[in-house]
Amino acid sequence: RTLAQHDDLDKCSEKKLQGSVTIAICPAAIISRYLPQPKSLSIHVMPEYQFVDLATDDRLGTTIPEQSRIGVDTEFVREKTFYAQLCLIQIATENEIYCADPMGLDARNDDRAKALWQAITAPAWVLHSGRQDLEVIYQTVELMPREVFDTQVAAALLGYQPQIGYGNLVNELFGIELAKSHTRADWSQRPLPSSFMEYAAEDVQYLLPAYDTLTERLEKLGRLQWAVEDSMDLLNPSLYESDATQAINRMKGARNLRGRARSAAVGLAAWREREALRRNRPRQWIIRDSVLLDIAINRPDTRQKLGATPGLAARTAARAGDQLLGVLADAENEQSDYEPPQKPNEQQKAVLKKMQKEVSDSAAALGLATELIAPKKELSSALLGSRSLRIFRGWRREQVGQRLLEMLEDG
Repeated sequence: RTLAQHDDLDKCSEKKLQGSVTIAICPAAIISRYLPQPKSLSIHVMPEYQFVDLATDDRLGTTIPEQSRIGVDTEFVREKTFYAQLCLIQIATENEIYCADPMGLDARNDDRAKALWQAITAPAWVLHSGRQDLEVIYQTVELMPREVFDTQVAAALLGYQPQIGYGNLVNELFGIELAKSHTRADWSQRPLPSSFMEYAAEDVQYLLPAYDTLTERLEKLGRLQWAVEDSMDLLNPSLYESDATQAINRMKGARNLRGRARSAAVGLAAWREREALRRNRPRQWIIRDSVLLDIAINRPDTRQKLGATPGLAARTAARAGDQLLGVLADAENEQSDYEPPQKPNEQQKAVLKKMQKEVSDSAAALGLATELIAPKKELSSALLGSRSLRIFRGWRREQVGQRLLEMLEDG
């Protein structure tokens, strides 16, 4: 019938199969008219870039502040340290790509370095999955840009998978395949091989074009402000600051402790956080979670008993034993009133199920992933009384959050 409607049936021959099935045998040129057209693939050319040694070269201090918006990515290593070590910052303007080496800068104590970073953070930034990039910049130089736009965030609001990678997004938007050959490279080595630099430059090459395409599509859907809101949330400094008093929330298994064991765990987690910061070493390198949990539960009161804790390195017990025993002694004088989170009762389960359906229906109507609006964990927190949640702010509140609040009030 479709062939006949387009006057193509007379160009084909018919063949009867078993029963009442008849097929049309047509030339390829005819068939191709009715098939989905494959996405055309552009030829990807590795980008040209300028290498800038920030320790000796000031050119970015004058060229970058002239830009209203730049694409930014970073390369860093953090396997052996508490703070990530910033090794490279890539910057794309409308006409140039810069690969800038920051490793020779003392960003906190050198006035020239401070001025340079102030210049780099002056324009609005376009990033992809930019939280870690902003974290390493903030922890290195204590600065962030005034405005950010995250292309991963924006893509999710257009219905792409919520955690779409940069390469996949570039392919979706522009039909270009990117090489990802140095994702686990040692970026602290010097000199950096040219292949590393080309890869790094490629990571910002399409950020500004992606920004243009995504914002145009979001504007048509009335969702551009949604992307701006979610992106700007990344500029909250508390996301990147270490708070020893909250370190307990990172300690696996501690949420189920009560009384003095809980007090001990809070003190031990805070001690480890401060020690990790002081020595700039990963938390688990100081003392593993499972060992801290064991100490908090058993609360040894002598160096000998502490040293017998399974998994506690002898050198750690020798070096930090008195400090750990001091933390435990303080905990003996405290009785935490903390209560582990209770499992929801049947009524709460029913309310949670209704909330999940409300979010799921809203997501389906918007063509978005359910977890983008509110994951189950966030709804559970709302059920337990938390109201400082993303679902109750901005566009999410307008779309579904207000209805969820009414459900919670009705019980």
